[in-house]
Amino acid sequence: MPGAFLENIDDIEDLISSQDITPKERYASRKTVSVRSRRRDTKNEVETVEKVILESVVPGTQTIYVKTWGCAHNNSDSEYMAGLLAANGYRLTEDKFQAQLWLLNSCTVKSPAEDHFKNEIELGQSRGIHVVVAGCVPQGAPRAGYLRGLSVVGVQQIDRIVEVVEETLKGHTVRLFGQRKTDEGRKAGGASLLLPKVRKNPLIEIIPINTGCLNQCTYCKTKHARGELGSYPPEEIIERARQSFEEGVVEIWLTSEDTGTYGRDIGTSLPELLRALVQVIPAGCRLRLGMTNPPYILEHLPDVAQIMKHPRVYKFLHVPVQSGSDQVLADMKREYSRKEFEHVVDFLREKVPGMTIATDIICGFPTETEQDFQETMSLCDKYRFPSLFINQFFPRPGTPAANMQKVPGQEVKKRTKMLSELFRSYEPYGHKVGEIQEVLVTDVSHDKNYFVAHNEYYEQVLVPKDDKYMGKMLTVKITSASKFSMMGEPIDQPKMPGLIAPLKKGEISGVYSRKIVNKVPIPIPLLVAALALLFRIIWLFL
Repeated sequence: MPGAFLENIDDIEDLISSQDITPKERYASRKTVSVRSRRRDTKNEVETVEKVILESVVPGTQTIYVKTWGCAHNNSDSEYMAGLLAANGYRLTEDKFQAQLWLLNSCTVKSPAEDHFKNEIELGQSRGIHVVVAGCVPQGAPRAGYLRGLSVVGVQQIDRIVEVVEETLKGHTVRLFGQRKTDEGRKAGGASLLLPKVRKNPLIEIIPINTGCLNQCTYCKTKHARGELGSYPPEEIIERARQSFEEGVVEIWLTSEDTGTYGRDIGTSLPELLRALVQVIPAGCRLRLGMTNPPYILEHLPDVAQIMKHPRVYKFLHVPVQSGSDQVLADMKREYSRKEFEHVVDFLREKVPGMTIATDIICGFPTETEQDFQETMSLCDKYRFPSLFINQFFPRPGTPAANMQKVPGQEVKKRTKMLSELFRSYEPYGHKVGEIQEVLVTDVSHDKNYFVAHNEYYEQVLVPKDDKYMGKMLTVKITSASKFSMMGEPIDQPKMPGLIAPLKKGEISGVYSRKIVNKVPIPIPLLVAALALLFRIIWLFL
């Protein structure tokens, strides 16, 4: 299995997958890292191709390629934009060179992710492909030189992606930014959660519960893009969850820049939301809570521990610590101490036996001394986290940390290597061999040889690749374990989580009438797309 420590991790805001932390999205992005528009094929040199301007072509008939970097929140935004485009007649493709337009949704957390984003823009432009950019990079740095002349859709304007794409295909440049406000003048969570969406995995629904954050971390640029806290109303989140389960979803991920801050701006809280959500989760389905920073989970610890005991909630939490040194935490403006972080871990492990805590470390923060780093080593050795995300410090332009004196590069690499070796030195799952576990199957392994399931602690269990298992609860016996996963042998028949078959890959959420008979969706979107196209044609000739 792939390693769980990566110097070029694409996302430290939220996990795409806690145990399998080099998911398919990251592998897919790496296939394009070496492809640059400046690279020439000696046999068949590629020259810059002039874009085809589609002024006279009916909108909604073109093919779109969508590429996403970063956190689960970004992935959810891409799914919504893909859903809106598909509902308006556009075809989506995974073959980017078959597309007339690329929609590139960016991440600003680390330099490598932004570099990949820039390379993809250059490649698209060299091939004469229209490019629309979205996500945290253009939102946080709209005047960046390499974005000049490109159409941009802001992180809170994703519901207007169709008009941005239409105008871009006509040769126009559209740049939509701005913060949504509620009727009371507060920052809103963003575009409606009830928009159409095309899920990357039809079995998993990613629901952003709020956007922005309350922290002022000196190394992070995400707040420049996502802004201050804006929470979605609980009733909108619950309705999105209910709709998702009606469409065959079996797993809900709650995501945001910091889930622990949910509701502070609208008079509610994360525990209140979770208590309401568990009431609508069907038997055999599960909910995964996304990343939360220590300051905002501390006050909710008893309530969160109680909710984690619910049989339909994964006993898993991602709590980034970033450093084991109080001095470095202060320089980062993380607003908690090592002792407070340890209290979070100790409390949850005591109240929820077996609970998985995942965390992040930044090696080589500018003020980190050798003693500071040894304190980080001792913290990681004490808890031996099964999921430990090790990141080298990358200065992000515009952040206070970017102006601090840097730790020498060789020293940063040495520290990263030492922490990585500590992580590799222990085996988190060996003692579980022989256990009987209930797992939920939701994905395919990278090598395509197994299905990927997760047990109640969100630990990864590989099971035989048999279609009857996908999307089902399964009782397995753990036959072996590796550093990052376990192997499970099914010992009974799979259990159907609900009465509804999931949408097929590429089908549109939110615009389907569903039948329980034969568990088959009725493809209403085809009719919707046809009517939309007809209205466009009529409009053009008026």
